[in-house]
Amino acid sequence: MPGFALSTLFAVAIASKAFAQPDPADPTPLTEKTYAYPTGIPYQVDYVTNAIRGPQVGYNICNSTTQNQQSMCQTLMVNHIDDFCLWAPPSPNSTIGDTEQEEVAWCSKNGWGTRLIPAGVLQGVQVLKTSKYIQFAGFIDQTQVNMAVGDYGGELDPHGADLRGNPLGGLVYSNAFPSNNGNNNSFQQVMDWNSFIGGNQFCFTICDPSTSSSDQSMYCQNTYDEIGCTYNMPNNAKNGTFEVCDADLKTPVGLYVTNGATMTYTQPYTGVASPPYTPIVPSSSNCVTYHSTDLYTNLPSPTGASSATSTGSSGSSGSSGSSTKSSSAAGSTPTSNSAVAIGVSSVAGILGTLFAMAFLS
Repeated sequence: MPGFALSTLFAVAIASKAFAQPDPADPTPLTEKTYAYPTGIPYQVDYVTNAIRGPQVGYNICNSTTQNQQSMCQTLMVNHIDDFCLWAPPSPNSTIGDTEQEEVAWCSKNGWGTRLIPAGVLQGVQVLKTSKYIQFAGFIDQTQVNMAVGDYGGELDPHGADLRGNPLGGLVYSNAFPSNNGNNNSFQQVMDWNSFIGGNQFCFTICDPSTSSSDQSMYCQNTYDEIGCTYNMPNNAKNGTFEVCDADLKTPVGLYVTNGATMTYTQPYTGVASPPYTPIVPSSSNCVTYHSTDLYTNLPSPTGASSATSTGSSGSSGSSGSSTKSSSAAGSTPTSNSAVAIGVSSVAGILGTLFAMAFLS
């Protein structure tokens, strides 16, 4: 990919962040709040009660005393295929659009002081490991992590209109990056990450904090919230398959080649997002397949009736917020080889927050 094209995309990413406006009551962006794990983490990262969106609903110090299915832990781990977490609502039958600032950690492994994803709820997971980021994508019975049937979900990331993130105060850590030198007992704070969940599918990318800020902005983009996993995190996840692969770097979302020229697609602020290209899943190699029963053990039993109906491959929600506009977050043209789901635009939420900030300033 030509350097000028990547520079253009980086400029778009920076411009989108410039459009965001910090909350005067809590002006430090979530991506600039750094805490060593576990001793440096405060009880709450986002505790300012007079902030426009209020303080976070949960807490960040999570341990054996908070390990239960009502945990409000908002410190999340993304390590390996058998040991990762997803953001999902704290209360049953919720939509991401209504609860994005409140999501809590649901994990595949005991020990992090969080809620646990019940047994059998993860129905397929693909992990792609690259030199710049690690990407998870797959299938899930979302009703078992408190999402409403039929909710096509949304985007969650550490930015947002007020730069306080969704969820508010959400921290992410990992021991999986090459820069961690294989030390499973040492955890790096992930400053830039992006995730989608909805339509019984999910995807989550964590960018290596040892890479450049431009790389992290490109590979953990948060400005294409309506076109979901298919475009933001191209993958070959399959329902019923659990695998880890080495992979080439993806072409950053928004970049595509037509008639030999590299073009940049920018998601519109209004109307339906319709990218003029089909995303390409990066080449992968050295794939190792696992049985889910070997990966996920000592988990609680599911509750109620299952509603998961996704088939094929994974692709997930577009972004959420208090808006009425919806579109395919997995992509306008979902394929059978990637995680796909639908989402709601956060543009109305952004404009509402900015209006409130202007009114209060």
